[in-house]
Amino acid sequence: MANIKSSIKRVKINEAKSMVNKRKRSALKTQIKKTDLAIQDNADNVEAILRKTQADIDRAAATGLISKNTAARRQSRLARLAKQSPEA
Repeated sequence: MANIKSSIKRVKINEAKSMVNKRKRSALKTQIKKTDLAIQDNADNVEAILRKTQADIDRAAATGLISKNTAARRQSRLARLAKQSPEA
């Protein structure tokens, strides 16, 4: 454990930020899984779900939660799956 007051504060801040990022990353993964499931089930609202997921992925990349290349790759995979689905 750190001895300097500012170091102690930094440790607390880093722990808090890490928990926030963990929640956000988990929520993003859940949203991606929901979209993937909707595509597989040929749900009626696939386009709306896909649009929301792509916006969430963009937001995560903009805030530095994931890298730009990771965001692009995930969006591309979801779009490709949606296009390949029989109903689309």
